[in-house]
Amino acid sequence: MKKIGLIVLAAFLGGAVAIGAYKLLERKNDSYSLAEKQNMMFANNPIKVASSGSVDFVQAAAAVSPAVVHIRTTYSNNNSDAEQGGGSMDDMFEQFFGGGGRRMQRVPRAASGSGVILTPDGYIVTNNHVVDNADKIEVVLSNRKKVMAKVIGKDANTDLALIKVDAKDLPFVKMGNSDNVQVGEWVLAVGFPLDFQTTVTAGIVSAKARNIGILNREQRQPTREQYEEYQRTGKMPDLPANNAIESYIQTDAAINPGNSGGALVNANGELIGINAAIASETGRNEGYGFAIPINLAKKILEDFKEFGTVKRGYIGVTFQALDADVAERLKVKDINGLYVSGVVPNGGAAAAGIKEGDIIKKVNGTEIFDSPDLQEKVGRMRPGDKVALSVLKADGSMKNVTVTLKPESNVSLASTKAPAEKPTGATVSKLGASFAPASAAAKAKFNLKNGVVVTDVKAGQLFDYYDVPKGAIITKVNGVSVNSVADIEKALPTSRDGQITISGVSDNRMFTISFGN
Repeated sequence: MKKIGLIVLAAFLGGAVAIGAYKLLERKNDSYSLAEKQNMMFANNPIKVASSGSVDFVQAAAAVSPAVVHIRTTYSNNNSDAEQGGGSMDDMFEQFFGGGGRRMQRVPRAASGSGVILTPDGYIVTNNHVVDNADKIEVVLSNRKKVMAKVIGKDANTDLALIKVDAKDLPFVKMGNSDNVQVGEWVLAVGFPLDFQTTVTAGIVSAKARNIGILNREQRQPTREQYEEYQRTGKMPDLPANNAIESYIQTDAAINPGNSGGALVNANGELIGINAAIASETGRNEGYGFAIPINLAKKILEDFKEFGTVKRGYIGVTFQALDADVAERLKVKDINGLYVSGVVPNGGAAAAGIKEGDIIKKVNGTEIFDSPDLQEKVGRMRPGDKVALSVLKADGSMKNVTVTLKPESNVSLASTKAPAEKPTGATVSKLGASFAPASAAAKAKFNLKNGVVVTDVKAGQLFDYYDVPKGAIITKVNGVSVNSVADIEKALPTSRDGQITISGVSDNRMFTISFGN
């Protein structure tokens, strides 16, 4: 009997200690990172998948769907453009810079989107464009309960936001490892497309590290005042530097307006991406959607939770991805890697000995081919972190360097000197068109201060290829205002990047074309 009593006493004390430890942890729970919270919750509750060997999304869908929420936002009258999805500014941008064809679009364009619960105490990840400028953010949970959310942090450079609702014991999704995602792998997209209730679609990963230019396009959009100034003077505005990070997972799982901020998960029900955009001419799914890799999102979200903003480190270079055409124009032999076109004074790259004309071949031992390969990996780091680069020098030698990332204030591109002009190899005859000074009446019609009229376009040549019609007025060549054929001849031979850029107006529509020599 004494032995039984001792066993019961030991069990009681062990239980009390366990309960006490749990309560202690519970009180300090918010000091844990999002990943640590998830690890504690999933340690004894792993997601199980079908053992038959065949693709079966039933369990993954069942595990994820309750933790994907509907986000509804409201705006004041001052934010009407945000509520409309910025359509008027989009139209202005298209007119300002030209465009047409397939458009990369944010989803949704209305005041509705999706979000993914990451912790049982209410931390939710979504897209910045879903909640940006919103006066109120309402979250509809899987049990139809409505709760109000507050923004913890948001970042336009990655299109990520972290919001928080005051709730407990919520279902949540386990974060996976997007580095392990393979092209051809089955995935699910979960969200609230077209204002439908929770919807699950399936597809495969069709590409990784996709840069579709949507974040750069929106951040560099002119203000209404800049656009009106351009109409009055013909002067192109100084737009902000591109700090956007795009390294999307591309999938053919159906994604539509309303899916923004929703979950892209693998067959194990693990979150591998946050759905963000579609490639579409109609505004609806036409085959390809794009999701932010969760490994990039993890760092951004932890910054939001700890600091309320993103702590971003910079290498301190401007670069251009190489391919056969770019290599030929830059007169370099390599067709893979990132060509360093500029080095920021006092930046990390300058301190490590990287110079203009070097080619970055590897980051942390991994070979890189395009800008997302570098940007996403650096985007996971903070100022003071170190990144290992393998650099091909101009003399043909390979050098391994370690770069200490600097904060944004230390690597402002505005402090760099203007790059030397590069030859384009272009002449007026290569344009395949004839020109004459624009009359005062023609300039007044489009409210222009300068311009040269296209009087003839030769079939099969450059202007014909780029659909620049007879009667169009050319206002700038390589950034220089033109008023005569002589001005065009003077502006054509060189440019900052060796490209030829021509701006003008035709049929009340402004355009800009750019091409290599």
